[in-house]
Amino acid sequence: MELTDTEQQFMEKAFEYAYEALAAKEVPVGCIFVYKDEIVALGRNTVNESRNATRHAEINCIEQVTDYCRDKGLDLGAAFRQVCVYVTVEPCIMCINALYDLGVHSRGGTGSNYSLQSIRYTMRPELPSIEVENVVFGCKNDRFGGQTVFDVGSVRQAPTRIKGGWRAEEAMNLLKEFYKGVNPSAPPSKVKVRGKKT
Repeated sequence: MELTDTEQQFMEKAFEYAYEALAAKEVPVGCIFVYKDEIVALGRNTVNESRNATRHAEINCIEQVTDYCRDKGLDLGAAFRQVCVYVTVEPCIMCINALYDLGVHSRGGTGSNYSLQSIRYTMRPELPSIEVENVVFGCKNDRFGGQTVFDVGSVRQAPTRIKGGWRAEEAMNLLKEFYKGVNPSAPPSKVKVRGKKT
């Protein structure tokens, strides 16, 4: 996948946040939102830190852009139609639905996990329903990907261009590094071990 020099700089910033997430024992996904060539939101997963399974990098950035628009007196719908997202992992189903609802242009990532119910109905009912133009990500998300596992765009008939694969191996290696360890916030396993009495 070819990115412009500017796009590469934005993706580099997203990777910085993915590494920060890994250091914080979070799933290493980094994301930035760019509005008119200005970074207006920077984020990473904060699921463990917040103990909230919806605190993906993209969702954290959406809230920052909402605050940015409010502070600058910008129309939320018009602003989101001009936002580009750079994310290290393909957005999960929850996150890609949120991006579709907001009309975001997305660049980056492999994904995390999201439900098929759009988050705007559960978190921010005041957000407009508009369409996304672009999604660009690093590596695919073979478990929860909003294009790879369940092509949300085709169901929603959204005119979205999705680009992926930039620094995919690096993004995947970050995920592998995280999953080598133990998630400190994971609930105890309920899997029964054969031959062991519980």
